[in-house]
Amino acid sequence: MFTVTATDGAARAGILRTAHGGVPTPAFMPVGTKATVKAVDPDELRALGAAIILGNTYHLHFRPGEDLVEELGGLHAFMGWDGPILTDSGGFQVFSLRDTLIELDDDGATFRSVYDGAPERLTPELAAEIQRRLGSDIAMCLDICRPPGVPRADLEEAVRRTTLWAQRQRDLPRAPGQLRFAITQGGLDTELRQRSSEELVPLDFDGYAIGGLSVGEERGPMFEATTAAASFLPENKPRYFMGIGDPEGVIEVISRGVDMFDCVLPTRTARTGSALTWEGRLNLRNARFARDPRPLDEQCGCPACTRFSRAYVRHLVNQQEILGLRLLSLHNLRFLIDLVAAARQAIERGDLTTWRDDALARLRPTNLETP
Repeated sequence: MFTVTATDGAARAGILRTAHGGVPTPAFMPVGTKATVKAVDPDELRALGAAIILGNTYHLHFRPGEDLVEELGGLHAFMGWDGPILTDSGGFQVFSLRDTLIELDDDGATFRSVYDGAPERLTPELAAEIQRRLGSDIAMCLDICRPPGVPRADLEEAVRRTTLWAQRQRDLPRAPGQLRFAITQGGLDTELRQRSSEELVPLDFDGYAIGGLSVGEERGPMFEATTAAASFLPENKPRYFMGIGDPEGVIEVISRGVDMFDCVLPTRTARTGSALTWEGRLNLRNARFARDPRPLDEQCGCPACTRFSRAYVRHLVNQQEILGLRLLSLHNLRFLIDLVAAARQAIERGDLTTWRDDALARLRPTNLETP
């Protein structure tokens, strides 16, 4: 199911085999929250180099519902994407959407739907059943994600319940060929991270995710926690960092042994009018681009960079033309997918450290520009 083909320090290159094809790792997963990567057609995703995408159990459960998706042939047929799909469990939404959580107990979570405010219930069994009916290639266990800064006792309880829920989900029915990943918790606490892994690894899931990071904590401690969390996970199973997608962050977690990651950042940043480039993040609303004839990034082969100037994309963005946001979405996704492919090649060559240092140095000069 997962084979490591090259290593360089803690970093790995490999191949993850799923029911809908293989995924070269490291791999960035574009986020298709509601069965679509915003503004991007599935054929365009393929052309950009995407090998796997992510769907959201919480949102698909409420709109349009797993019954309808199953009736229409499953998530792949429904959204016209024939490659691998990972679905998250819905837990992050339950615990992160502001003021919606009503009650949490060992059986599950009661919360108010973000759509109509009605009380709803999510249990590990229901999360698994929704994902079975969606028919994703990789289904995530329901877990508890705590915000940064909570007392250690809260993190301990999150670890305990996450393990309890994982035990209940381990052998539940799956879609044909569906893999199931567990999620480790523990925040920035190395001892709790180790405890979480030691409880989950013996359950022998198909892969393991590092959850509860990139949720607002400082970056330095986050990367230190990533190093520790990855080291506690099996070498022969894929490791998935949930929710990171900025270029610097992606490079850092790859170097620490992470194989997969996802984030809405490329498309969300595009919708603010900003481009990810080797000059850092460019705010195309800025007047300095009004007469700039250059492409967004000289090295990029995306549709925006091969055909249009920064000046033109800026014009589209400022006039609120949909094409501008589409072009930026295509570019940002391609930039990040290419970045990850370059990291993989560096691992295979055995010179990731040199490549990493050079890449971070190139990205840092202007990467703090406000979108």
